[in-house]
Amino acid sequence: MATITASDLGKDIAGRPLLRGVSFRLERRDRMTIAGRNGAGKTTLLRMLAGESPIDSGELSLAKGTRIALHDQRPPRERSVSLRDYVLGGCGEALTLEAKLTELETKMAEGDQRAVDAYANTQARFELAGGYNWRDRVTEIVFGLGFHERDLDRSLDSFSGGEMTRGSLARALAGSPDVLLLDEPTNHLDIESLEWLEKTLIELDAAIILVAHDRWFLEAVGTCVLEVEAGRSRFFKGPWHAWRTEQAARELALGRSITKQKLEIERMEKFVERFRAKASKAKQAQSRVKALDKIERITEDPRDRREMGFKFAAPERSARVVFELEDGRIEVPGRTLLHEAALWLERGEHVSLVGPNGSGKTTLLKALTGQQELTAGQLRTGHKVTVGYLSQHGEELEWGGARTVLEAAVKRTGLTPNEARALLGRFLFSGEDAEKPLDGLSGGERKRLGLAVLVAGKSNVLILDEPTNHLDLESRESLEDALLSYEGSLLLVTHDRALLDAVGTRTVAVEQHTLHSYAGGWAEYAKLREERGALVQQAAPPPLGATETAGEQPASPQPPVEAKKAPATASISKNRKRQQAKHEKQVEEAELALAELEDQLADPARWATSYESAKSQALHTAATRAVSEAYESLEHFEAEPSPASADGP
Repeated sequence: MATITASDLGKDIAGRPLLRGVSFRLERRDRMTIAGRNGAGKTTLLRMLAGESPIDSGELSLAKGTRIALHDQRPPRERSVSLRDYVLGGCGEALTLEAKLTELETKMAEGDQRAVDAYANTQARFELAGGYNWRDRVTEIVFGLGFHERDLDRSLDSFSGGEMTRGSLARALAGSPDVLLLDEPTNHLDIESLEWLEKTLIELDAAIILVAHDRWFLEAVGTCVLEVEAGRSRFFKGPWHAWRTEQAARELALGRSITKQKLEIERMEKFVERFRAKASKAKQAQSRVKALDKIERITEDPRDRREMGFKFAAPERSARVVFELEDGRIEVPGRTLLHEAALWLERGEHVSLVGPNGSGKTTLLKALTGQQELTAGQLRTGHKVTVGYLSQHGEELEWGGARTVLEAAVKRTGLTPNEARALLGRFLFSGEDAEKPLDGLSGGERKRLGLAVLVAGKSNVLILDEPTNHLDLESRESLEDALLSYEGSLLLVTHDRALLDAVGTRTVAVEQHTLHSYAGGWAEYAKLREERGALVQQAAPPPLGATETAGEQPASPQPPVEAKKAPATASISKNRKRQQAKHEKQVEEAELALAELEDQLADPARWATSYESAKSQALHTAATRAVSEAYESLEHFEAEPSPASADGP
């Protein structure tokens, strides 16, 4: 039986159909991405699958004992607990089984025979839930999502909304579910955490269903696609890019079919109109009328096909050097974010600024726009530079008492109401949408309004901080097209690697609390980062305690094989010789694996963070244990009586 099977699922909202005929079938390790515009019902479908929203029609089948975990954008209800307790709360089965094993061990010590039988069954279930290392795995998940040791005992109500969302994701992953449901898991993750999450999901032994707008992430993780449009679904077996190709071909073919059918219907209608009144043609005309009535009209899906369509106007020419930062230093209470930082931006350059969350990227942008003072250093701005700034949350946009989208656009741009309506229409605020109250806008609508104001400003320098947050896939691609054709200077901060890859021509990275500039866009920087990591490993000195003689193995927790006294070969059978060689080879392979790992762990980056340290320590412990077990197996074999050789000396 499949892990999860949906058959013709339906859902109504306020008496109106939202979803109809949603069907799919997933096995373990299938990873299905749900594609569809905002409002298509993707999040509602996830909650239906999780049992949090009733299914109005159809059937959902799950394999017996299937565990389901849902991560969505709602903040945790438990706000007074620590991050540690909140995440561990998602591991209810492991906690219960762990306590049960302790209870059974006590009963077995008292001679309870029934406890012995129950213990074996409970232990098998415990292994499936993560086994004795499950707490280490939970810690690895928390650190992988960007938290630190100091965060574990903080109360959730001390975290930001983005941090709590990451905590929810950690809780869902920690429970080792059979079916993992993820709604926008990439939100609030930096690139390092995104890469960790991709690798984790690919290796996860579970069926995964996810909603995301990060194109790079969708391509890396997904194995199949469920397209949801106009309440209907279409299942596609294959990666995300193959589905996009198939979707484009399907829509092109549909357009041609519609055109062909329309022409045929027009010809038949003209014939009927022309010959209906003629007695000699009346019979033929009547047959055409009947044929017209029977034709099933081909129509496009009644989906919302509106897309943002805009361009930045050609800006006024600025000085060659737009910004020049020298010996910049930025501090916040208790820590230094950047020191001795150098940054320059030239006319027409498109520069990507990358770095982990909390490394100072947003603070640096605020310093460049004059919203925050440098602690030290000098910032020079070129002649005729006009800056357009879009922050993560739009806090720089003052609406001047405006109550509606239209009023805000008029006040911020100086356009007439009619001009403002024309502008807003390009950002999907057409007709009544332009009269929406500001306090009722979604995150995506606020972002689109901010972009509209930015376009009207005709700035020759754009500074954008996470401009794709809350935007759907189509809007992200429209923004990408607009930035590609923008003739002014651009400084971009985003975790959307597809946008970085498409737009950036130079990369500035926050590394070791300062700025480093690299030629090329994201792809070149990512390749350079990998090559640099490989070179560091090759050039690293031997680990502490390891011998430095070329080719010599590091000290082993057990004596070398050669030190063992082997039985005389004359009295050993051929079969025993083969077994002896097999055990010795296992020892050699385990020692070689340990030596290679210790070479890798000589890289300081492998111990740079709590997460990396915990992971490195776990790998070293496992490799050391493998060497010990290989020696124990060899010793046990050699201690066994050796039968006389059947074929003689």
